Amino acid sequence: MAPGHDLRRPYKRAAITDQERRRVAALRRQEQQRADSQHRARCLASSVLSLPSGSGPTSAEPVGPVDPAEPWTGPEEVEMEEEEEPGKERDLNAARASRMSGPEVRRWFARQLMLPEWMIDVPTSLRGDWYVFPRPAGNRCFVVSSNGTTVSRARNGSILHHFPSALPNGARTKDVSGPSSSFSILDCIFHEPDLTYYVIDMVCWRGYSLYDCTAEFRFFWLNSKLMETGACNPPSRYHKYKFSVVPIYDCDQAGLESAYMGPVPYTKDGLSFYNKHAHYQTGNTPLALMWKDDKCSQHVLDTDGKGQVPAQQQVVLELQDDGKLVTSDDPPVIFGCLDGEFVQKLGLRSGNLLRFAVSDDGIRLVNEKLEVANIHYIARASRARAFADSYSKVLFQHAARHSPLKFEDLIASLYQCHEQDSESTDIEMA
Repeated sequence: MAPGHDLRRPYKRAAITDQERRRVAALRRQEQQRADSQHRARCLASSVLSLPSGSGPTSAEPVGPVDPAEPWTGPEEVEMEEEEEPGKERDLNAARASRMSGPEVRRWFARQLMLPEWMIDVPTSLRGDWYVFPRPAGNRCFVVSSNGTTVSRARNGSILHHFPSALPNGARTKDVSGPSSSFSILDCIFHEPDLTYYVIDMVCWRGYSLYDCTAEFRFFWLNSKLMETGACNPPSRYHKYKFSVVPIYDCDQAGLESAYMGPVPYTKDGLSFYNKHAHYQTGNTPLALMWKDDKCSQHVLDTDGKGQVPAQQQVVLELQDDGKLVTSDDPPVIFGCLDGEFVQKLGLRSGNLLRFAVSDDGIRLVNEKLEVANIHYIARASRARAFADSYSKVLFQHAARHSPLKFEDLIASLYQCHEQDSESTDIEMA
């Protein structure tokens, strides 16, 4: 095996990794930040309902596997772009949202979802502080019920369905409970084969925002409140599509094996991991993780524009003013630099998304930091794409080709977590 291929840290090593440091920092930030979550939920709901139906490209059949952290929304998936300036509010009111179109819609909707990072290292507290569930394959979307109607929008801003539902205020029936102004927002994956919305998270319920609630509380409400409405019943006149919850397990050995090997009524697309203490954070977060292998997903490796797995890994990076090529992270990770003459010759501009091939030994890390990236220019990325790849995606895809993080490694890490907890308890008692 060529040097630099073993990108993941072996599960037995106790040193704190870069991804683990970011997980700790994310938990600290959410303790310090108490945003107006009610206002945020109201802005999201009004924007989903008020955007014109033609905003953004319509959904199409996938040409092949795309970003496992997000289901397909067309030939190209979009990633989170850099955060706006600290003083800017991510939430938009309905008036401004109605004026959005094209890339602006895709960027805004991508910002509203909580997007998992790719698991490039196993969390040290996986056994006690995390949930795991088998992720459905399909189209990630928001579903909003309000004022007698229900609307679902994909992360590119296009409307999936406009329909009546059994969700609160989701249909014009006489027995609607609660004020007409109340609304609910669900984070879902639409599974086309059985025409079912699988709810993976709850953002708002009957006007009550859950942004600042822990995943443990949100999942409890999701399972209890959704069943009360009858939304999980078969379709009927006032309930066009069925809703269903995914099985969520504590991340111990039994739960991990059930999520990985247990039967589900949908096509699996890997495993999702949520930290129990994580709030619903818009954008990429290390407190939600995505992992997959060829046994629990049909699409592990990314494909090219023709839907084929290329011989070499391909990455999409953003060109900056100074010629640097960066990821979509905040702060961005620099993967290389283009010569000014080359940029001028091809007519490239700052902000362009460019596709590169990565040689087999083209990525080398030193102390968890990127030191060398041997990449070769291919072409501009599809216009349907809004963001560059994330750093965790690039590393996961590279590791999947050379030194994948296996399911056996996840199981073994659970015992390591248990041993560390026991040692910590013994020290405290002493």
